[in-house]
Amino acid sequence: MTELRVYDEESALRETHHDHARIAELLKDAGIRLERWPTRPLAAAAGQDEVLAAYEAEVKALEKEYGFRSVDVVALRPDHPEREAMRQKFLDEHSHADFEVRFFVDGSGLFYFRLDDGVYGLECTEGDFISVPAGTRHWFDMGPEPDFKCIRFFTVPDGWVAEFTGDTVASRFPRYRE
Repeated sequence: MTELRVYDEESALRETHHDHARIAELLKDAGIRLERWPTRPLAAAAGQDEVLAAYEAEVKALEKEYGFRSVDVVALRPDHPEREAMRQKFLDEHSHADFEVRFFVDGSGLFYFRLDDGVYGLECTEGDFISVPAGTRHWFDMGPEPDFKCIRFFTVPDGWVAEFTGDTVASRFPRYRE
C-alpha cells in the first residue's frame, strides 16, 4: 500500500497518509505527479522486452506527453550481487536536470522529497506511477533487500545524472525496511 509520511527537517514525524488520492493532492503543489495505474500479470522473470510490450500503450502515451527519448526497465531482487552498491548510489540528497519518471510494475521503494514545508517520505508500491520534476531535492532507498521492477523514462540520452547537494539531511531519516 502506498504510504506518505510527512516529517519536519529534523525527522520528527508530523503525519501519515494512506489514501492515494490525498497523497497525490499533497504532492501536487510541489509538481510531483502520483497516479495509480492497473498492473498486468507478468512472470517474475519477465525481462525488459516483455514488460515494455505489456505496457506499450502507456509507454507511447507518456513518450508523446513528455517527449521521452528512451525507456528501460530496472529490476532488482534481494539476491542481486550488487544490491548494496546500487542502493548506496542514491541514498544521499540529490536532484536531476531531467524529470525522474517511474512506473512500479511490481515491488516497492521509498522516495524522500525535501520540500518547502518539510520532508515527505513516499513509499511507492506496485501500480504507482510517479513523475518528479527536474530540480526537486530527493533521495531514493530501495532497502537492504530490494525487490522491485520499474519502467523508467528519460528525456536526456544519459538518463538521470545525480547532482548531489552535499547536505547530510538524508542521514537523519529512517532507512527503508530497516
